[in-house]
Amino acid sequence: MSWRKSRPRRVLLSVVALLSLAAAVFIRTVYVAPSLDSPLRAADAVVVLGGVPYERFRYGIELGERGLAPQVVLSNSVGPDDPAMRRICAARTHTWLTCFLPVPWTTRGEAQEIRRLAASRGWRSIIVVTTTAHVERARYIVRRCFAGDLQMTDYPERRSIGDSAYGWAYQTGGWLNALAQDGC
Repeated sequence: MSWRKSRPRRVLLSVVALLSLAAAVFIRTVYVAPSLDSPLRAADAVVVLGGVPYERFRYGIELGERGLAPQVVLSNSVGPDDPAMRRICAARTHTWLTCFLPVPWTTRGEAQEIRRLAASRGWRSIIVVTTTAHVERARYIVRRCFAGDLQMTDYPERRSIGDSAYGWAYQTGGWLNALAQDGC
C-alpha cells in the first residue's frame, strides 16, 4: 500500500484517537471527578437533589445536624407515595427539614424550587448534594436560578460499569437539554 493510499486511513485513525481522548477527558472532568467544594462551609441550607439511593438524603440531613446549615431541604423526586421517602421526610432532626416535589420533575424544577425557597427564607448560601456524575450539570442549572454562594458536593454511589455508562449517557442528554434552555 502506498503512502498516498494509507494517508486517509491515518487521518481517520488520528481523528478517532483525538475524539476518544477528548471524550475520556470530558467524562473524567464532568462525570467521574467533578469540582467539589471541600471543606464545606456553613450555609443557610443544605439542599439534596432527588433520586435514589436514599442514603444521599440521610447524608444531607447529617450535614445539617453537624452544624453546616439550620435548614435541610430534600427533593422528593421518587414521588409522594414512596414509603421510604415519607419516613425520611417525617424524621425528627435538629434541623428545619423540608421535602418538596419538584415541578417539573427535573433538575430545572428543583432549581426553580431552590429559587423560590431562597427568596422566601432569605438564603444567601446553600450546599447542594447530588450524585458525582450530576454535580457539574446541577451546578450549571442551579446557578441559573440562585445567585448566592453555591457549594456543590456529592454523595458517591457505587455503580457497575454498565450503570455508570448508562448514567453518563443520561447526564449527557440532560446537558444537551440544559444547554438548549435559557433562564431559570
